[in-house]
Amino acid sequence: MFTGIVTDVGTVTELDQQGDLRARIATGYDTNGIDIGASIASDGVCLTVIALGDDWYDVQISAETVSKTNLDTWAVGKRVNLERALKVGDELGGHIVSGHVDGVAEVVAIKDEGDSTRVTLRAPQDLARFIAPKGSVALNGTSLTVNDVEGRDFGINFIPHTKEVTTWGDVTVGDRVNLEIDTLARYVARLAEAS
Repeated sequence: MFTGIVTDVGTVTELDQQGDLRARIATGYDTNGIDIGASIASDGVCLTVIALGDDWYDVQISAETVSKTNLDTWAVGKRVNLERALKVGDELGGHIVSGHVDGVAEVVAIKDEGDSTRVTLRAPQDLARFIAPKGSVALNGTSLTVNDVEGRDFGINFIPHTKEVTTWGDVTVGDRVNLEIDTLARYVARLAEAS
């Protein structure tokens, strides 16, 4: 379980496709405090640590995960948002995020608004109904508030701080983004269907 508050930006330094995809991610985390088997959200995808070094960790990524996320776009040098798993007593600064990506949204427009940047994304048709104005979404592992919704398109504003401490300062039109809808929205919709 995660909060969507990115605590490091790592860099993919190695990729090896042998059955599953294995990735090495350079990190600023103290890897002495990470156990083999720990979960780290990497661009919003909950991945299991399988090896560690002084300033890196390795993960193994199944073909299923690659097919349902934007991890097929990972290349050596790619920067990724990182968050360690929530511990009992940690501050819940964002919203409850599972690290189980629901689908991939596409960036369709970017516009500066003052010091902030408005990014418009297009959700997959089957997920659009779960996205509501002033609701929460996790995009590439970042907990964000939805500003507006029009059909499948929804807008997010990024303040300068968020652009500096995450990969959102690098966003371009056409980027594919890991989307996890708010867990509460999923259950409310399910209850409404059952009524």
